[in-house]
Amino acid sequence: MTSQTTAASRTTAASLARQRRRASLARFWQRYRAHRAGLWGLAGLALIGLVALTAPLTVGADVQSVTNAPGTALEPPSAEFPLGTDQFGRSLLGLLIWGARISLLVGLLAATLSVAIGTLVGIVAGHYGGWFSTVVMRITDWFLVMPALVLAIVLATVMSRSVWTVILAIGVTSWPTTARLVRAQTIAVESRPYIERATALGGGHGHVMTRHVLPNVMPLVLAQTTLGISTAILTEATLAFLGLGDPTVVSWGGMLQDAREAGAVSSGHWWYLAPPGIAIALVALAFTLCGRAIESVLNPKLGVGR
Repeated sequence: MTSQTTAASRTTAASLARQRRRASLARFWQRYRAHRAGLWGLAGLALIGLVALTAPLTVGADVQSVTNAPGTALEPPSAEFPLGTDQFGRSLLGLLIWGARISLLVGLLAATLSVAIGTLVGIVAGHYGGWFSTVVMRITDWFLVMPALVLAIVLATVMSRSVWTVILAIGVTSWPTTARLVRAQTIAVESRPYIERATALGGGHGHVMTRHVLPNVMPLVLAQTTLGISTAILTEATLAFLGLGDPTVVSWGGMLQDAREAGAVSSGHWWYLAPPGIAIALVALAFTLCGRAIESVLNPKLGVGR
């Protein structure tokens, strides 16, 4: 009878936890919908994400083929090629759609890696404090004052040219801002009375950091991730434009690099330059709008406009 009562109690507790999570998500969505700019950004990201996911069905992988290009070099926009062709005769519309996959993938994974490193460093430094925190923060400050793009260029140069190299180069050079924000939030959380009670009841360092501190800094981490994706996409485009991206894949930055090599700037082939540049700007803007809206919902004191 006792075991049945215990099992029933556990089931009830799990059900209550699920209900609280659903109610929390419902409140979050209700507040998020009040931000018109955030809704526009979310709608734009949903559309771009759908286009990127369905690229194998809509344009196919053969759009990247140089030998089987359907058009002639540098054709202006027409009914057959709405955005024109590149120097190999490939459809720029197809390349733009296919390139969205790599640009979004790099942005998402690089931002996730960056925020994960920053969160780990910030929580550990804020929790332990003392000389350890001082040393960690001085290292963080060194990374913070060094231009992240320069460090990413160095890493992308010395390592093999691939998509994973670009992700790693962006992720390991753009974490300091997150680390400082998370450290400050960790110190604020650990000054609360329930942290002292958890420690007095025998909670170790790992328990306090994972069960008490991490859930309280997650809203900040989520907002920082959303904002970091746009920066990562811009950095990937810059690295690809400088010729440090993966030459075997199509990305928006790589398209700009190809346009530069083809002399599109001097020859006036604007249709080669404009589409990838506009796509990068729109995606960065959409992620920024979503990030600002999430920030405002999770921390209304920020007073972010709607």
